[in-house]
Amino acid sequence: MKVLIDTSIWSLALRRKKEKLNDLEINIVKELTELIQETRAIMIGPIRQEILSGINSKSQYLNLKLHLRAFNDFPICLKDYEKAAEFFNFCRSKGVQGSQVDFIICSVAYNSNLVIFTTDNDFKFYAEQINIKLHQTRDS
Repeated sequence: MKVLIDTSIWSLALRRKKEKLNDLEINIVKELTELIQETRAIMIGPIRQEILSGINSKSQYLNLKLHLRAFNDFPICLKDYEKAAEFFNFCRSKGVQGSQVDFIICSVAYNSNLVIFTTDNDFKFYAEQINIKLHQTRDS
């Protein structure tokens, strides 16, 4: 099964210094590496934008942009935007708040039968309300 990789995972792998990672984070980066090698890792445009946003160094930005070009953007369709709004409204009615990007991630995963790989705990709350699947590392 293909896995939609959230910004939190990419950031661990691409923006954090390896020597500053704890054991759990090392396992997460290892899992991402394996998913990439298996050609199961999926990228979408909004996640690419989040990863590239907030980088002060022009050279670091250009280097990261170049690394990410290895991944094509999975297409986001009209039905994904509509489902994202539906998920947003439903979760909000249940007292669960989230960002627009989070709900795009949820809808793309739902509509395309993908699992979401994230360290963002908000997705656990979404998964309690809507039918999305979260990816776990193989060491879990």
